[in-house]
Amino acid sequence: MKIILLHYSAPPVVGGVESVLGQHARLMADAGHAVAVVAGRGSQVDRRVPFLYLPLADSLHPEVLKVKAGLDRGVVPPEFEPLAAQLTAALAQLIGDADVLIAHNVCSLHKNLALTAAIKNLFEAPHRASLILWHHDLAWTTPRYRSELHPGSPWDLLRKPPAVAIHVAVSELRRDELAGLLGMPAAAITVIPNGLDLGRFFKLEERTRQLVERLDLLSAAPILLLPVRITPRKNIELALRVLHELRKDYPSAVLVVTGPPGPHNPDNRRYLERLHRLRRELGLSEAVHFLTDLGGDPSTPFVPRTPAARRCETAGSGQSLPDEVVADFYRLADLLFLPSREEGFGIPVLEAGLSGLPIFCADIPPLRALADGRAEFFSPEADPAVLAGRIARRLQADGSYRLRARVRQEYNWERIFAGQIAPLLEAK
Repeated sequence: MKIILLHYSAPPVVGGVESVLGQHARLMADAGHAVAVVAGRGSQVDRRVPFLYLPLADSLHPEVLKVKAGLDRGVVPPEFEPLAAQLTAALAQLIGDADVLIAHNVCSLHKNLALTAAIKNLFEAPHRASLILWHHDLAWTTPRYRSELHPGSPWDLLRKPPAVAIHVAVSELRRDELAGLLGMPAAAITVIPNGLDLGRFFKLEERTRQLVERLDLLSAAPILLLPVRITPRKNIELALRVLHELRKDYPSAVLVVTGPPGPHNPDNRRYLERLHRLRRELGLSEAVHFLTDLGGDPSTPFVPRTPAARRCETAGSGQSLPDEVVADFYRLADLLFLPSREEGFGIPVLEAGLSGLPIFCADIPPLRALADGRAEFFSPEADPAVLAGRIARRLQADGSYRLRARVRQEYNWERIFAGQIAPLLEAK
């Protein structure tokens, strides 16, 4: 599909709408669409997405500002119609044989009413392209703009868009305001929220991104992190049993174990096999992720690349996960769960403290000394159901966790695109 995205300006210009437009362009290009951006300011920031320069689309173009100064006073300058006609012809040429034009805020704000008129001119007559109007802000419902809006044309273009337009609002508030402004049912307006590029926000390593995608971790909540080597003294079977109980209240809960079997004792491989069996028995095959398993046979010997590398591997590939990747999981996780029966020190407690990650850990002297009363402690022999209940109560009382999980599940751009934007395009 050939898609044109239109706004006054585009990345690398910094702005909320510009950021959203840039993400939309990236996601559409990722999906295989032919995407181009039309704007009066900006440049090409993605080699797959051409930037089509339309100077008069810029809300700060001198001719546009001159016309707007008159319009703000309630006077339609003589330059308005020629400017609208010039934009109509230029925009028609740039749209060409596109399948969809998506205009961001152009038919919502009065920053360049000649451009708004150009869209009206193009789409009042039958047009090959579909028109989607993406509404971030509405001039007519914003009190600070009221003095700059007046009865009649061209100000009424903002409340009388082309009849063929499909309307998208970024929130329920904007949808309800738009429905009242246009005199149409709210149900006829699609709400598609803005989102975040979580990989970029967290500055995730490429390997981390691959693991997150492969394991669908952005759909999980809560994510329990167990960043240890796999040896019996780490008491990992308790973590599996606790997760089994926790999923009765949190069915999307997962456990991520970052480390491989300890490298010095062959019994550690047999311990991993027992954990595999327990995982199957508890029905947790899709919920407990041993990163050492990803990529090959878990019986393959662990071969670290460098002494500095974290003892975490992709089995069968001979590759280790560096500290930077493990650190990423502290940013993604919701809880550090450390059920060890024995520790000499307890570095994960320090890492969780630095990451602001809530800590549930075994009540053994080294961990108690490090956490210094800033963790939830439990016996290594704790009843899994009781311990799961403690975790559930902690999560239920933690508003930060609930918001973090919601953002991860509902407001990541990939999910928004797959669940809402792609179906909108496919319906065209």
